[in-house]
Amino acid sequence: MLETLLYTFLLSISPFGEARTGIPFAILNNVHFVWAFAIGAIANTLVFPLFMWLVDTFNQRFWPFRAYKKGVIYLSKRAKKIAGANVQKHGFWGLMIFVMIPLPGTGAYMGTIAANIFKIERKRAFLAISLGVLVSSAFMAVGTYLGQMGLTLL
Repeated sequence: MLETLLYTFLLSISPFGEARTGIPFAILNNVHFVWAFAIGAIANTLVFPLFMWLVDTFNQRFWPFRAYKKGVIYLSKRAKKIAGANVQKHGFWGLMIFVMIPLPGTGAYMGTIAANIFKIERKRAFLAISLGVLVSSAFMAVGTYLGQMGLTLL
């Protein structure tokens, strides 16, 4: 079980699915849905402080390099296109809802980039992203648990 919880944590903190893959992985590997929710939500909440630290550090060191600058501009344009209207118009609540929606391209990583682009205060951005992650994780935990119960009934 410890191995499954470790994989859940790693899947939930990775940008390739976040808690949307970590929580179902844990539940489908017979981890109680409360534990799956807790591990997935904690890992996905850690994305904001870690990613903001990385963004700040890399921008200081690598901004003079053309390839890095092009990559940052590409990700910034993508985040602005996906989250732009809602986050810019509604600020905190728009950011929370953007992170909360469990679809590809939304989540803590893009939310962090959007918060950085739209200059949302870091404390408010962290709170909005954390609330969005908690709601999204709850959707995933309950949905996967109920789906698994439905499959066992068949």
